[in-house]
Amino acid sequence: MGSSRAKNPWGVIRIFSKRFYCGFSERIVDVPVDARIVKTGFDPEISRFNFKLKDLVRANQIAKARQLFDEMPYRNTSSVNMMVSGYVKSRNLFRARELFDSMFSRNEVSWTIMIGGYSQNNQPKEAFNLYTEMCRSGVKPDHITFATLLSGFDDTTTLKEVLQIHSHIIRFGFSASLIVFNSLVDSYCKTCCLDVASQLFSEMPTKDSVSFNVMITGYTKYGFREVALKLFMQMRNMDFQPSGFTFAAMLGMSVGSEDVIFGQQIHGLAIKTSYVWDIFVANALLDFYSKHDYIDLAKNLFDEMPELDGVSYNIIITGYAWNGQYEKSFDLFKRLQGTSFDRKNFPFATMLSVAAIELNLSMGRQTHAQAVVTTAVSEVQVGNALVDMYAKCEKFEDANRIFANLAYRNSVPWTAIISIYVQKGFHEEALKMFKEMNRENVHGDQATFASTLKASANLASVSLGKQLHSSVIRLGLLSSVFSGSVLVDMYANCGSMKDAIEVFKEMPDRNIVCWNALISAYAQNGDAEATFSSFADMIESGLYPDSVSFLSVLTACSHRGLVEKALWYFNSMTQVYKLDPRRKHYATMIDVLCRSGRFNEAENLISEMPFEPDEVMWSSVLNSCRIHKNQDLAKKAADQLFKMDALRDAAAYVNMSNIYAEAGKWENAAKVKKAMRERGVKKVTAYSWVEIDHRVHVFTANDRTHPQTEQIRRKINSLVELMDKEGYKPDTSCTLQNVDEEMKIESLKYHSERLSIAFALINTPEGSPIIIMKNLRACVDCHAAIKVISKIVGREITMRDSILYGSKKDALDYVKWVKDDKLFHLLVQRLLSSWGHTFPRLKLQYKPPFSVRCILPFVSFLELEQWLLALLSRWWRRDVYCLLISTVPGTYGPAA
Repeated sequence: MGSSRAKNPWGVIRIFSKRFYCGFSERIVDVPVDARIVKTGFDPEISRFNFKLKDLVRANQIAKARQLFDEMPYRNTSSVNMMVSGYVKSRNLFRARELFDSMFSRNEVSWTIMIGGYSQNNQPKEAFNLYTEMCRSGVKPDHITFATLLSGFDDTTTLKEVLQIHSHIIRFGFSASLIVFNSLVDSYCKTCCLDVASQLFSEMPTKDSVSFNVMITGYTKYGFREVALKLFMQMRNMDFQPSGFTFAAMLGMSVGSEDVIFGQQIHGLAIKTSYVWDIFVANALLDFYSKHDYIDLAKNLFDEMPELDGVSYNIIITGYAWNGQYEKSFDLFKRLQGTSFDRKNFPFATMLSVAAIELNLSMGRQTHAQAVVTTAVSEVQVGNALVDMYAKCEKFEDANRIFANLAYRNSVPWTAIISIYVQKGFHEEALKMFKEMNRENVHGDQATFASTLKASANLASVSLGKQLHSSVIRLGLLSSVFSGSVLVDMYANCGSMKDAIEVFKEMPDRNIVCWNALISAYAQNGDAEATFSSFADMIESGLYPDSVSFLSVLTACSHRGLVEKALWYFNSMTQVYKLDPRRKHYATMIDVLCRSGRFNEAENLISEMPFEPDEVMWSSVLNSCRIHKNQDLAKKAADQLFKMDALRDAAAYVNMSNIYAEAGKWENAAKVKKAMRERGVKKVTAYSWVEIDHRVHVFTANDRTHPQTEQIRRKINSLVELMDKEGYKPDTSCTLQNVDEEMKIESLKYHSERLSIAFALINTPEGSPIIIMKNLRACVDCHAAIKVISKIVGREITMRDSILYGSKKDALDYVKWVKDDKLFHLLVQRLLSSWGHTFPRLKLQYKPPFSVRCILPFVSFLELEQWLLALLSRWWRRDVYCLLISTVPGTYGPAA
């Protein structure tokens, strides 16, 4: 028997398969039959073809296999299954599905092969749909079917789908199958249902190392390090030998923590158990050391590995990119191209990220071309990286086209596109994309909220910013230093410094980014003293200022005209903190000097700069020359600006034309306007907007399109009368010069920002603050007029133009509009009590901390939303407002 098996590895099956007739007698003899013949239905001719077909498929000669398949005179289900399997192995799912759909008879093997094709190629939705179709067809799945289907589930799989498969496993009697239950536990882990996965794991009658690996991987993925470590120790105590997957999972957990020693201990255990040279474990070690910035140690390990694969190269290439060593990353990528590894698995996403960081469009396009040739362009990460690369290289059309064609879109491409819109100034479009992203149940990350918060800030939409703030809380991103600094910046940009300060105060960790956000916030709002004070506080906390810190204090000096202070800070950059001033620092200093009329010093600074002055610098000079009537320097600045081919800003032309007009040089003014027309430069329309009751109202100068136009104009006329009594005199230098004085004064009355203020005064409660936004720089007269209006109406009016925020309020002890906290809480208690609830644990403090949940969610979300949010949004109680927005919908009973 031993020799027989040696000669026939397929096994010999002795059956009564032939009948021989000798005369009138019949006798039955045993005939040895190859097991493959049994699988093909005992047809010798089909069997011979199937043997050849299987050999070709195994050798990955799919074209020859298909040729043989087409030449077969007869085929059975096994023949078609082999051919479908060949297409699946070669990742040609289109041909595989085409052949599968043409089958007249499909058994459970046919369905399992096709389901496996989708699972192996990261298409879990298609695999699940095919399984559903299999059930409808009446074919009963086996344990291999379930294991194959579950193995393809990933983060996009819903809990409902896993539960449905779980119920089918029980119904078809595969609850005792270890391979099926391991796959099921893994699927629950992937859908973030660790509690269910843990329960199933604890109830499993038998476990193997795979069972432990699945749970350890699940816990490490979601950061439950202590539980994973405890399970790892339990696994060793039960004499289950850790596999390469176990070591990889533990090393992966070490990557997410700052405990390098723990990862090194796992490394030592891998050496002790001889798993260190397992390619899977070695790659995990490469990943661990490279992501902890031990890139040289990782490279040494890479050089010592007896066996390398494409993953090894991918990790070390990504490691160099991670550590900013882009040249070495690129050199290794070129070396990888000379290997025989599957080119489709090359780190195209990493190289596209490098191209995006370096703004190297040529490199990005070359990598894109290679990804297309190898079909890697269909991979999710590569598609995401392409969108990001083209977006950062300002090829917006290419980025949008690739984004629209992505089969699966996670937060990465959404964030890239949203960032594009924000960079181009299309803030409303960016927020629409964010809304669409939420509609597709894609959760944003820190970068997503950074862009959307910036969009809301540029629209001065405090209410929208608060909703985004609540989303940050709900997704657990509030503790991030990055998110905190972005929120500070957002509230400051919306003119709500009180909220910005509250966010800053409650940040548990404050690094240089957080302090810079606060310093910049004060600078943007024109509060120079608070800017300097925060700068000093940061230094006292033990942090040294960087170039961003100095830019903020210099900006504050510029807005307040503090020349000597600005010079002191500028000099201390180089002399005390050894920081080289950048272009923006020089631009700000030039602006400070020119605003104060110190043009000689400004020209000296321009000549001493290590680079050529740009459009921003010469525009600052020109604008100040108009104020100080310096025609000679203005002519020089204008000439420099007009020489710039990229100049498309009409402000320079308008300023120069106005300088000539004010001096009565109408011919020169006309020449400037003619040059402006010839270059195709168009003046950007100025407009202002104000948000009231979650709606944005936009106004242009002399606007008559608003439904409340008559009321607005009556309000402006009444304000003008009151302003005259206060001694206000219009500054007509801000208007057209070739009209009479009366027309100049009349045009000033209906500037867009004044229309916005009048509208806000009509439609908001008395005493409430007003925040106005403008897309361009407000004129000098409007700044002066708004201060007077603020005093007359007794309100704080905050206006943000393209330069900064300015808070205009009465100098006589103005008190902000804040409702009484005690009254607020009494109203809330009365409202909640009217619903018949008792709240033994409800504690309402009169001045609750900003981010503390001061109302427990005992009532339905819809009731709270309908009754409280309108009230809270009007009263600017952001602490409770954000809480209620972030509350999970559902009804909760009184606390026990």
